[in-house]
Amino acid sequence: MDDARTTAPPPSRPGRALLAAAAVVGLLHAAISAYWAAGGTWLLETLGERVLTTFDGRLWLLAPLVVVKAVAAVGPAWLDARRWPWRRVTRTLAWLAVVVLVGWGGANTVVGNLVLAGVVNDGGAIDRPAMIGHAWLWDPLFIVWGVLLACGLWRGRRAH
Repeated sequence: MDDARTTAPPPSRPGRALLAAAAVVGLLHAAISAYWAAGGTWLLETLGERVLTTFDGRLWLLAPLVVVKAVAAVGPAWLDARRWPWRRVTRTLAWLAVVVLVGWGGANTVVGNLVLAGVVNDGGAIDRPAMIGHAWLWDPLFIVWGVLLACGLWRGRRAH
């Protein structure tokens, strides 16, 4: 006879699903960088002509960024599964990540859309594919990642 205590799944902690969703979004961001670092070209024009010229033949330099994104993506969910060791430090770092993700993503999304709408113009030509990539895809993805992380951290604040 099976003992229900050994076969039942562990109780879910508040925020766990949100942290997992944040990890998926962050890993998506890391995956496209890894794809480009490995020589992939799909959506590469969304990086911008200046970046592509500067790093021509050296996109492998994105590899450290891939590692940082992947650790930042998976880290909070991994720490939550271990009940936040060094709780004050690790949760503070996670909240700092929220500030960076939402702040950076939000500012660049707003500015990019203002440029695309013609509200902001420094007189020079804009790199439209790059501006669209940042305003409509990459930077909003940072916002989604940051908001999911914030919600997961908030929901799990008293769980441990």
